[in-house]
Amino acid sequence: MNLLAEPAAPTPFPTPWGALGLTRFPEDPRERLRAWDAADEYLLRHLAGEADSAEGRATALAGRAVTVLGDRWGALTTALATVPAAAAPPAEVTQISDSHLAQRATLANLARAGADPAAVRLLTTRDTPPERIDVLLVRVPRSLALLEDQLHRLAPAVHPDTVVLGTGMVTEIHTSTLKLFERILGPTRTSLAVRKARLIVCTPDRALDPGPNPWPLHYALPGDIGQVSGRTVVNHAGTFCADRLDIGTRFLLAHLPTAAPGDRVVDLGCGNGVVGTAVALAAPGAELVFVDESHQAVASAEETFRGNLGPDAPAEFLTADALATEAVPADSVDLVLNNPPFHSHRATTDATAWRMFTGAKRALRPGGELWVVGNRHLDYHVKLRRLFGNCRTVAGNPKFVVLKAVKR
Repeated sequence: MNLLAEPAAPTPFPTPWGALGLTRFPEDPRERLRAWDAADEYLLRHLAGEADSAEGRATALAGRAVTVLGDRWGALTTALATVPAAAAPPAEVTQISDSHLAQRATLANLARAGADPAAVRLLTTRDTPPERIDVLLVRVPRSLALLEDQLHRLAPAVHPDTVVLGTGMVTEIHTSTLKLFERILGPTRTSLAVRKARLIVCTPDRALDPGPNPWPLHYALPGDIGQVSGRTVVNHAGTFCADRLDIGTRFLLAHLPTAAPGDRVVDLGCGNGVVGTAVALAAPGAELVFVDESHQAVASAEETFRGNLGPDAPAEFLTADALATEAVPADSVDLVLNNPPFHSHRATTDATAWRMFTGAKRALRPGGELWVVGNRHLDYHVKLRRLFGNCRTVAGNPKFVVLKAVKR
């Protein structure tokens, strides 16, 4: 895969106000996944009064403050930011996202559409939410916990006249999803399915008392996993395996390399930071760098690390695309530890793992090592041998392998 090749051709996204050319981020000419889907299209048609479920009228956007939660690749945000004046655009568009990649895609798609990026306020899930929301559009996330946390955070800004609409593919919307809207915001119903997409319609009820937000979650690790045994982990909503230690990480913890004092060590795709925290406890002189594309994950990693190492332990916490050039300089790292994901939303793909591996090779010093844990069937050893020219199996069981590649 050549990540320096020409950008992918934008995929036309039909909206009620004209087609937009959209791409995911980072742009890759081999990418076959679109930057939008039928759920995005259905929601916009509903807003414009064109969908079967629109009940014969459009949603008034003119002069209203619109907040878009969980926009996958900026399709909804870009469409709303480019509504022509004749169609009465919203007064303000705010996007709230946990994904660094989604917001980079949003900026690129806004520029491609000729919109002023300053016309959209980009917030992360860790930022203070808007004080008032007139229209709340929710792209249902894969994580029910993240949805719960964000609805709790946004509920104070919702008023009785707020239009609350959610959207997702039918496989993403469950009874538990609807119950969250109903418990936190108000009465909720769904639309008929159109092209395997569905809408959620919620009527705010300010008299509701949803109780306290249960996130973040704190729990003690098991007692048989080395340096971090019994240590407390902090998980903000949406972080991978938020209520337990995942089995892949457990296997990696049993086979961690020992860092030397002064080594610069990256916990890549850090999640809640357990792996990097374990390295730091075993080698107090090492300098840790925690990297993830999720703002929730990086916040979790920082709180986990600081809670166990103290406020003055040397560490960096970066929200970035793998080990992109702007995040970590080339030839500056001694050890990279990685448990790569193999899903992008609903799609199974090795694109993220490949970016992590290529970024690690660039960031490592000669002689530096990349250690990877992954499901055995993913055959990461093939990619690592192709990229590094070498790969050794450190440990394996019927489900996982721990692999090591050295930069020559």
